[in-house]
Amino acid sequence: MFNIRTDLAVEARELYKKDNNREVPGVEVDVKKPYEDVTVTIVNIKDAVGSKIMGKEIGTYVTIEVPGIKHYDAEAHDKISEVLAKELETMIGIKDGQTVLVAGLGNWNVTPDALGPRVVSKLLITRHLKQLMPEHIDEGINPVCAIAPGVLGLTGIETAEIIQGVIEKVKPDYVIAIDALASRKMERVASTIQIGNTGIGPGSGVGNKRMALNKETLGVPVIAIGVPTVVDAATMANDTIDLIIDELIKQSKNNKEFYDIIKKVDKNEKYMLIKEILNPYISDLMVTPKEIDGLIEDMAKIIANSINLALHPSLDKEDLNKYLQ
Repeated sequence: MFNIRTDLAVEARELYKKDNNREVPGVEVDVKKPYEDVTVTIVNIKDAVGSKIMGKEIGTYVTIEVPGIKHYDAEAHDKISEVLAKELETMIGIKDGQTVLVAGLGNWNVTPDALGPRVVSKLLITRHLKQLMPEHIDEGINPVCAIAPGVLGLTGIETAEIIQGVIEKVKPDYVIAIDALASRKMERVASTIQIGNTGIGPGSGVGNKRMALNKETLGVPVIAIGVPTVVDAATMANDTIDLIIDELIKQSKNNKEFYDIIKKVDKNEKYMLIKEILNPYISDLMVTPKEIDGLIEDMAKIIANSINLALHPSLDKEDLNKYLQ
């Protein structure tokens, strides 16, 4: 459950920059705005120094932030799908005829963790059609297959073991793994999408590490797509304290310096202190928005559309709707 690492690459970069007043050594950052309300941050970890500071593998991490995504807007969702599709195309560089296996990770019985299986249910699956009736399949439609392997608690089998077995038979050129993410900022829950080319460390989002899904373990490149769907209680408390302090600073006349001192306390240290205090009472409590059912459904559609567009470059949205109906 919540298999991608706890924080986004962009969050790790922001924390370091705030504490050190400079960019992370060994890391290159590019920020662009394809639309007014869409921000794309590309974090390239270039060497071991940057990797150690960021707590992430050397590679590329793309974060797409869309605060307004929580309010349903079909046109806006189409724009986000197109932005995500372009970033996927750049990261994968798929060639005509290459096979892609999409793995929808997570527990379909738990809504905040059901993103992966929901995405799989909305994909254009074509591998069997390319094999059985190639004459009826247009050019530019690549063989795509998918699996929702469940979680260890449901199957008794490691997710990586299931995917390894499928890879041995299917022999894909790429694996795309989709999963839920535990964020370190409340504002990014269900409003952010991250893509990375270094794979996934299952369970690390909730301190339950399992066998990694990456090129070393699976033998093929693994592209990870994650959406933060939960935060832990310590994150909520930490963010709430910061918001209260900001408001007290605005309203205070005599104690402004005192509040400024509290504000400057290292965020990570404050987070760990809060987590230690809360641990005897609520342990690893995870919190999700009350409208999570609709948010997961919307995110699943956005991600599925982007994968369909990226893996079948000759098709547009109208063509995809024809195949999926």
